[in-house]
Amino acid sequence: MIEYLRGEIAELTPATAVIECCGVGYETNITLNTYSALQGKKDAKLFIYEVIREDAHQLFGFSNRQERELFLLLISVSGIGGNTARTILSAFTISELCEAIATGNEAAIKSVKGIGLKTAQRIIVDLKDKIKGIGGDFTGAATTAVAVNNDVIDGAVSALVMLGFPTAATNKVVQAIVKSEPQATIEQVIKLALKQL
Repeated sequence: MIEYLRGEIAELTPATAVIECCGVGYETNITLNTYSALQGKKDAKLFIYEVIREDAHQLFGFSNRQERELFLLLISVSGIGGNTARTILSAFTISELCEAIATGNEAAIKSVKGIGLKTAQRIIVDLKDKIKGIGGDFTGAATTAVAVNNDVIDGAVSALVMLGFPTAATNKVVQAIVKSEPQATIEQVIKLALKQL
């Protein structure tokens, strides 16, 4: 099992990061929180969760242990796979998600694409007692507002398409968000879009 990867950031998108370690590039699936933490850096240390199946080997990378711990808790819930857990962690900060679970806020969790009422309830019931201490230890990386341009729209659409959303619908939602929130960063646009798609 790989505990972590430390190396140069060879490629970085809102959905994936390629970390080069001793001449080998490892592609890892990341959340928006990890993307924010890695932006502007040359090197990174990502805590890894490795999925080995007959048809694929996947790495999920996290900028801190708390996020990986919460990811592991989420995938322990029946019906939640790695990509769904990553989508949930991209829609909230660690502290926001822990608060939603602790307070039984079904509506907030259900707002994530692909999460229905029963799944939201299951997450709350299964994890309410397990999340103590995770949210309080985490401070989210601050996101810097950038001037809106086509890079924000292109980056957001590209990330959402990588997460499996249809291009046409994604483009429409992202354009509307950027129009109403002209100062939003790529991460903020994606988080808003995740709640609408």
